[in-house]
Amino acid sequence: ASGRWAFPKGLIDPGDTPKETAVKETREEAGLWGRAVGEPVGDYVYKKWGFTLTVQVYVLEVTREADEWEEKSFRERKWVSPKEAGELMSGHPAQHLLEMAVTRILGAAG
Repeated sequence: ASGRWAFPKGLIDPGDTPKETAVKETREEAGLWGRAVGEPVGDYVYKKWGFTLTVQVYVLEVTREADEWEEKSFRERKWVSPKEAGELMSGHPAQHLLEMAVTRILGAAG
């Protein structure tokens, strides 16, 4: 709704791991089911609610794409090329992590 593009993220619930949270948030925010692959690509820091928060970014192997999802009414999902994704995330503090994720994915595909 804001026009800003970013990675799904959220607070870690008690008993969950950062990797489990990444998978859950992706399902809630983008309607994508799958599994987080490997270690985090990296992390970035941002401020919200007067706190400094750290977000770990994972590569997700998507196994299912839902037609309806929890946050569909105010979040858009759109498949784009890595180049367009970089443009959509221009100025975002995690833009460099997108580039690292693409490098990891392309390296794994080769």
